Amino acid sequence: MSANPLAFDAAAWRADRLDEVELALSQWVGVGAPDALAEPMRYAVLGGGKRIRALLAFAAQEAVQGEREAGLRAACALELIHAYSLVHDDMPCMDNDVLRRGKPTVHVQFGQASALLAGDALQAQAFELLTPEDGAVSLAHQAKLCALLARAAGATGMAGGQAIDLASVGIALDEPQLRQMHRLKTGALLQASVLMGAACANAVSDRTWNALTTYADALGLAFQVVDDVLDVTADAVTLGKTAGKDAANDKPTYVSLLGLEPAKALAQRLLEQAMNALVDSDLEDTRALAALAQLVVQRNS
Repeated sequence: MSANPLAFDAAAWRADRLDEVELALSQWVGVGAPDALAEPMRYAVLGGGKRIRALLAFAAQEAVQGEREAGLRAACALELIHAYSLVHDDMPCMDNDVLRRGKPTVHVQFGQASALLAGDALQAQAFELLTPEDGAVSLAHQAKLCALLARAAGATGMAGGQAIDLASVGIALDEPQLRQMHRLKTGALLQASVLMGAACANAVSDRTWNALTTYADALGLAFQVVDDVLDVTADAVTLGKTAGKDAANDKPTYVSLLGLEPAKALAQRLLEQAMNALVDSDLEDTRALAALAQLVVQRNS
């Protein structure tokens, strides 16, 4: 059951956690790497992005009163996996995009070979962050966090979803097929963000774990539905990336399948599902998680 939402300053909460994660990323990303590799790695990660995955990890870690160092490292690892996926997705062999977060994509700025290596290195560093050798994170937490992240990022998660996406260009998918693609491509890492935060506690009840899983599933799909809507309704300056890309590439989306207004209505229904799942949990304070769900659905970029 959540505490009084009127006493919660969501903007201040986000600002504090963003400061924390940005500082940690600036201290960790690419450190020790050759300059030719460190520069594109840091370019890909620092100074941009909504950090939704990091914020979800923080919110869940705090809701279950988990270990803060584990939560911080989980938040940063998630951002590195997300960044690596964007670097590779933007390359000519995949989405062939030239704009990301309002600036040239990594392969445009540094060349394709450097972009490929930067993505590889970011993926590896994510797991380095989760396995510090100084004992800052317990071995049990390290194992759980690595397992959750690996499954979310791999063939049965994000990478698998991207493979389905690439194979679906010009193909008319039905709603269950589209949902499955997005559950893997986008939803898996968003779900992992919530569950990795929860895994920072020594013990979480089945009721809480199941409620957070339901919350994350609904939120992950809502995120993609809103992305599909924004690809149609927002411009490139607002998005920070090329607008209208999905339609131009003949990709199946919720807007192309359902229509614009039904897609917006679906996002609202998914938000309700996420919020109801939080009510069903046995957590005392879910205000940050609730605020992030609203942010995901109501965002304009």
